Amino acid sequence: MKNFITLDAHCDVILKLLDENQELYTNTCHFDLQRAREYRGFIQFFAAFIAPDDTNAYRRAINMLKKFELEVAKNTGHIAVIREYGQIADALAQNKVAAVLTIENGAALQGEMSKLEEFYQLGVRSISLTWNGSNEIGCGVGCDGLTGGLTPFGFDVVRRMNELGMLVDVSHINEASFWDVMDTSSAPIIASHSNAKKMCHHKRNLTDHQFMALVKTGGVAGINLCPPFLNESGTADINDVLRHIEHFMSLGGEDNIGMGADLDGISTTPVGINGVEDLGKIFDALLSKNYTEEQVKKIAGLNFLRVLENII
Repeated sequence: MKNFITLDAHCDVILKLLDENQELYTNTCHFDLQRAREYRGFIQFFAAFIAPDDTNAYRRAINMLKKFELEVAKNTGHIAVIREYGQIADALAQNKVAAVLTIENGAALQGEMSKLEEFYQLGVRSISLTWNGSNEIGCGVGCDGLTGGLTPFGFDVVRRMNELGMLVDVSHINEASFWDVMDTSSAPIIASHSNAKKMCHHKRNLTDHQFMALVKTGGVAGINLCPPFLNESGTADINDVLRHIEHFMSLGGEDNIGMGADLDGISTTPVGINGVEDLGKIFDALLSKNYTEEQVKKIAGLNFLRVLENII
């Protein structure tokens, strides 16, 4: 079903565009504009991913954002970068993909608040605080042996993101950091691409307690299509995607579930889902399980749109 307004809260295609010299309109990646524009309306969070071994995380992020800027300039009839919520409706009315810029891994700030301000001015509207390891902001899920949460700088980053109107993304951070964010943020937070740990015991997934905290504060978790996050066997299909959605629904999360597919950030996809063109199959499957059209609309995009409207 491609007739729903669809929002995907995490895609790493910028990395492919830069490192593989691919183009945004059509390519061999999981995502391109040609396929995304087949939907009634499509909003995509585009992440500038910073690997833990990047020697100059700030410069790497800038280079990725510049590459994306060049691709947008070549496709002004097909995509618009969103800096404030009202621009989304304008973009969709013109059949353009609405692009929300994000940074995956707050290491890009290199411990300097001025860089947060600079990224905001460049159009970035969400940052995932860590990747799997630790950085100047706090600890990620891969901080083996470390139990700490946010650093003093990390607490300041969350507060300043609230003030600027940026979405704080808790995907990849450890539990201690998660609860520090929950205690600090004055705005709803997102887990842009994280699943249910109850359904698949992977360190990147959310516990029931974490998800229920998102529910209580009006946040949203985006369902990740990475097979090892969906099924402990390492292979998955659409039924596994539905299991995670249904579990979150059982926790009262109808208004708190979205899509965070992780396209182009994952090496394999669930059987039957080859790229952005197949996200609609998930919505069809939900409808076939007697989810109401209103419920599917929320999961497809409206829940994340509500958070965007409240924050940016």
